[in-house]
Amino acid sequence: MHLRDLTRYLQELEENNNRPWFIMNKPRYDILREEFLQVVTELIAALGKFDPAVKFCNPKKAMFRINRDVRFAHDKSPYKTRFSAAIAPNDMRRPSKAGGPTYYFQMDGNGKLLFGAGEYMPPPGRLRALRQLMVDDAAGFTKVLKNKRLRATFGDIQNEGKLMRPPKGFDPEAEHIEYIKLKSFFVWTEIDLPINQPEQLVPTIASGMQDAFPLVTWMRQAKEEEAAE
Repeated sequence: MHLRDLTRYLQELEENNNRPWFIMNKPRYDILREEFLQVVTELIAALGKFDPAVKFCNPKKAMFRINRDVRFAHDKSPYKTRFSAAIAPNDMRRPSKAGGPTYYFQMDGNGKLLFGAGEYMPPPGRLRALRQLMVDDAAGFTKVLKNKRLRATFGDIQNEGKLMRPPKGFDPEAEHIEYIKLKSFFVWTEIDLPINQPEQLVPTIASGMQDAFPLVTWMRQAKEEEAAE
């Protein structure tokens, strides 16, 4: 992918975030979008080598639209200033609805590449299932947290939106209570885009995603309780 062209386009879009400019520059967008589709296609193939569950994902369904949903937003800018995609089994970009983590990455006009894996703000049933798994498989979760490759690439699980107190129904003395307080279970990191070595883009992301695979595998064990009839 022509990463320098991408960053230049996204920088200009940020400065001219309006429909007339977007329409005028639509040919540039179409070319970059097609190149991004190829990146996502290659990444799915790379992920499939260690995670067969995503091997046959549809790359077009993994890509997010550039249009923003501004219905309830204070910022009415119509377009996102990043290219992003989420890869998960069954082509679910919000797999938490189906019960499972996702691989996510994005590129922006500042030349930054962000990538990670996990579940961001899962719905109540899924959130409780993940918290319960931390109790039921405390040893397994400890092993994931201590994984050297995971920690070297991502550090700890992000603690955005952490509760002040333990959630209802969970023992305050539970081994992993500080993680049980989390409302999202996601690891991510941000690095510079390999603008001068675009051929390294997919291998870099795939390698990082593989480092997160132990967390993904563990999270897939969480099962929601069936609702009582």
